[in-house]
Amino acid sequence: MSYATLMVWVNADHVSKPLVSIAASVADRFAAKLLGVSALAVIPPVVAEGVVIVDNATEFDIAKMEAALADAGNKFEVAAGSRRKTEWRSAIDYPTQVLISEARCADLILVEKGRFSSEIHRTVDVGAAILGAGRPFLVVPAAVKSLIANHIMVGWKDTREARRAVRDALPFLKMAKRVTIVQICEDAMDVARQGGDDVVRYLAQHKIKAESRVESRAHGSGADQIIMLAEDEEADLLVTGAYGHSRINEWIFGGMTRDLLTSSPICCLMSY
Repeated sequence: MSYATLMVWVNADHVSKPLVSIAASVADRFAAKLLGVSALAVIPPVVAEGVVIVDNATEFDIAKMEAALADAGNKFEVAAGSRRKTEWRSAIDYPTQVLISEARCADLILVEKGRFSSEIHRTVDVGAAILGAGRPFLVVPAAVKSLIANHIMVGWKDTREARRAVRDALPFLKMAKRVTIVQICEDAMDVARQGGDDVVRYLAQHKIKAESRVESRAHGSGADQIIMLAEDEEADLLVTGAYGHSRINEWIFGGMTRDLLTSSPICCLMSY
């Protein structure tokens, strides 16, 4: 198993050269094609008390958006470099829906971790995209300039999302020098150890050497604890399932996925 096509989401308002550079280096590692995608949507008219507050976009407005997308495509090609196989796609449509639709072309999708925004016409809702795309996501913090993935830490919980994440991360795991399966538990430590050992044996069947580690739940969130462990152990890639609970519950009550998307300084490979 490998990655044949990598997709990178390009923000048309601010093309992240580090993100494209990381995507290009990962594409080189797996001899994969690199597909850049971007979109901008027309803001629909807003009417209040029978009066149009914001009118439909004019042809000039649409031409400006098309020019911005073309410029983003040029910057993507430059950042990716001329020696690798690339493709550019863009659309005048809602970014999240475009990313979900184009996901059919890719094995892995790279997005930059940023602040959550209500600008649905110009930015991707990463959480919604993870839920709808049916593909694994590699979420890259803006401060990260490279990804070696020498030490990969798997945040394990015995859920279908975590199982998919481990399977989806196999190409990275096979190249890693060290793989650690970490579980954060409040009780049932023996059951957790058995499950972790099963994951280690599963990876061994793929010729991947891994170690299992079970930690008692400390104060604070599980995400903070895993991030702290990853930083202490110098892991540079986290692998986790996404939204083991409903997204609404995570946003209201808190959850691993939300916390990692908002606070992790380490790249995260997530699957739903």
